[in-house]
Amino acid sequence: MQHQLIINDLHASVNDEEILTGVDLTIRSGEIHALMGPNGSGKSTLANLLTGHPSYKATSGTVTFDGQDLIELEADERAKLGLFLAFQYPIAIPGVTMANFLRLAVSSIRNNGISDSSTTPLVPMREFRQELRQKMKKLGIDESFARRYLNDGFSGGEKKRAEILQLAMLEPKIAILDETDSGLDIDAVRIVGESVNQLIGPDLGVLVITHYPRLLSYIKPDHVHIILSGRVVESGGWELAERLEAEGYDAIREKYKEIDLDTQELYTDTVPASV
Repeated sequence: MQHQLIINDLHASVNDEEILTGVDLTIRSGEIHALMGPNGSGKSTLANLLTGHPSYKATSGTVTFDGQDLIELEADERAKLGLFLAFQYPIAIPGVTMANFLRLAVSSIRNNGISDSSTTPLVPMREFRQELRQKMKKLGIDESFARRYLNDGFSGGEKKRAEILQLAMLEPKIAILDETDSGLDIDAVRIVGESVNQLIGPDLGVLVITHYPRLLSYIKPDHVHIILSGRVVESGGWELAERLEAEGYDAIREKYKEIDLDTQELYTDTVPASV
């Protein structure tokens, strides 16, 4: 079965300020999409809205996942449907090992239960350990990683690899990688990119959100989209990423700085640099 996430004319706000101004995008299982744009263009707003962050509000438009209205669902319900977000800045949870965190997360997703260790039927320990070892071996991650506290004391690269290990264990239908290359050196980007490539296949659709084409040389997308001022302004293939690498975003900004694509009027809205 092919799964699909359909975003239609999506408008969204943060703290009552409109950030997304009409996003249209469709992602299907087996496809790799890259969403590129400068700081403040709405990339992370889209990622957080899709996965149910309470601070991000859809004001109009629709988002459906396999025909189901995603906006009406809580974050955990979206995860159980098969949506996954790799965070740009993963948080540390001292005292909780990677293994324990992953066992509870996997159990909650697979049993469609709640994230409460006292009520969620846990995957049998032997079965879980065997699967975890297999996934870590596939990704080239040392087994000692599972005994460390979640992201506590991790380097930037280790945090991103922890996110990819979660992706491998949870086996979602659509994965959103929100600036997974942020803060990483060239070697770490290569390792993360190669790890993601180990998981890509016909059952997984991927949306890679990034500023730069660097990560895309390892996770080569089928479709590349440019977002500016809260909407997708151009879509194409790999050649679009190559053009951005050569020209940067100045040409895109110049092309769209005065025209509102809906009203054809002067477009003067600004977007905070934090989104």
